[in-house]
Amino acid sequence: MCWSATADLVAGTAIAAVGVACLAGVRRPGDVPLAALPLLLGAHQIVESVVWRAGGGSGPATLAWAVIALPLLALWVPLGVLTAAAPAHRGRLVVPLAAGALTAAVLAHRLAGGRPVTAEVRGRTLGYVLDLPYASPLIAGYLVATVGALLLARDRLLRLLGVLTGAGAVVCVLLWRTEFVSTWCAFAAVASLLLFAWVRGRNPRAPRQLTRA
Repeated sequence: MCWSATADLVAGTAIAAVGVACLAGVRRPGDVPLAALPLLLGAHQIVESVVWRAGGGSGPATLAWAVIALPLLALWVPLGVLTAAAPAHRGRLVVPLAAGALTAAVLAHRLAGGRPVTAEVRGRTLGYVLDLPYASPLIAGYLVATVGALLLARDRLLRLLGVLTGAGAVVCVLLWRTEFVSTWCAFAAVASLLLFAWVRGRNPRAPRQLTRA
């Protein structure tokens, strides 16, 4: 989330461009979900720019924002970490994936059959209101699935991304509650650059072979 429609649109476009670059550099099929994550985050920001321009409400853009933010990311992140991991290291990632699948199923069910999601402009932030029973267990499951999966990864950059995501969530929630400014787009941009570095690191250039004349 950013602090205005323009900021969301600019940030979303830039983050999506990083996502395209990530996908262009992928050489392993299992890396595709994580490499595509910046593209998804960028699309999320662009969708929110539409919510800003509509003045909030409960239109299709608001629902699309909630679908991406809640059930989709809860499953996408742990699945991406799992498919990118070596087969010998996937056992530790089963718990985050199971938490993500269960959390995503409950959230998708509530979005499909509960009250419509609404967005409210609150200063330089957007507040999203949706009917979620058992909010605390759902939040815990969401964090285990997303932050937990990254922290359990063997790759140093993915663990760093997990630390950044956890810290960013805390900072953004504190600023959002004051209705001062929404800063998640900045963390999403940094996360996307980390993923770009991760993709580059997964595909090191082959050393040049010297030939004698």
